[in-house]
Amino acid sequence: MKKFWLTCGCIGAFLTGDAVMAVSAGTVANDSARALVYTNSSGVSTAGSRGQKGIASAYIQNQRNTYFLITQPDVDTACRRKIMNCLSDYCGDSTAVPGKTSGRCMYATETELYNYALLCLQKDTSILLPQYNTMTRNGAGGMNTAARLCPSYVQQELMSYLSMANMADKLTKSHSDLCVQRRRELEAAMACHSVALAYGNETASMLTTQLNDYCGSGVAGGSAEMVTRFVNAGNVGASVWGWAEKIVSLDLNNKGANWESAVDAVLASYTNRMNLACGDDLQLNTVSHPTTTNTTPNLQNAVSLVANVAFPTVQNNKQNPYEDQSVFMEVTSMSELYDYASANQVVQAGLTNSSLTQNSFLTSTQMDQMQKAYKRGTKVFIIRDSTRCYIVPVTTLTQMETSLVANAFANCVSR
Repeated sequence: MKKFWLTCGCIGAFLTGDAVMAVSAGTVANDSARALVYTNSSGVSTAGSRGQKGIASAYIQNQRNTYFLITQPDVDTACRRKIMNCLSDYCGDSTAVPGKTSGRCMYATETELYNYALLCLQKDTSILLPQYNTMTRNGAGGMNTAARLCPSYVQQELMSYLSMANMADKLTKSHSDLCVQRRRELEAAMACHSVALAYGNETASMLTTQLNDYCGSGVAGGSAEMVTRFVNAGNVGASVWGWAEKIVSLDLNNKGANWESAVDAVLASYTNRMNLACGDDLQLNTVSHPTTTNTTPNLQNAVSLVANVAFPTVQNNKQNPYEDQSVFMEVTSMSELYDYASANQVVQAGLTNSSLTQNSFLTSTQMDQMQKAYKRGTKVFIIRDSTRCYIVPVTTLTQMETSLVANAFANCVSR
């Protein structure tokens, strides 16, 4: 009996062990299957790691991309920084402190700065965008360097640099002691300009006395040189006949024809001096003066008394009905003008084309105003862009008009 129960116990133990092993083996197999398949929140089963490891990895990668997008510059920003650093190192920092120079690029040409910026970029082989360094570390040809990516930004950034440097230079000039002195000088010259026009036909002594009171050496900005220039403006004496008239009339202040324009030219010279010292663009607009006179010269009067023959009176026929029309007109171009030939072509197109014609330099309103001004007697057009200006005459100028325009726009290119 005991042997019977011992035998049954051994058989049962053997069977139980197989079942346990079977359960254990099934459990391992089931875990392995779950390790290969997981279900997300939407109920979609996806092969991969246990849980949300794939979504977590994608989230981490997105966070890294967002970080580099925010903290690292793009190509445009990085190239602008490189070019600005190159130009700043070459030219020196601009300053607005009175009495300090703004660097050695004050009179540098665009070609010089453009070539230097290109050379500076070609020597820069450092990584331009660090966030892409891993992808391009093994790439051939330096794909992620300033020399490869930045040359196309040089022209645009150079114009921006010149514009900012020009503004800093103007600020420096406007706060300088020389600018303050030139402004006072122009104020005194403007006072003497009105006096010279009012007393121009008086005697030399009376004109000198009046000018000394308004712009003499005792007036702020005035000087004896200024008084002399206004006294002698327009005086006859450039020819033998002029001296003969002075001898006959015994008046050393005898004015010739168009003497008012000569007085305007003196004031224009002081305006130009102030513009150069202060970096301003003040323009002188004066009323048009008649170009002929009805008065008979004193020499002709003397000869008529001797010969008993009267000279014919010169009729003052007004050729231009618009007396206040200016000799010149200023126009601002919407695009850059790099040479005089281009400026001349733009002016000619503005005068000949219809105002409705599409033009990348001038608007329809500007073209219409230019054509009206030309019909009314304007002879010169001053066309400007962001950094340059050109003097483009469209008809023949008199010597006085040429002098007036040259003094008022001495910093503009005429040919």
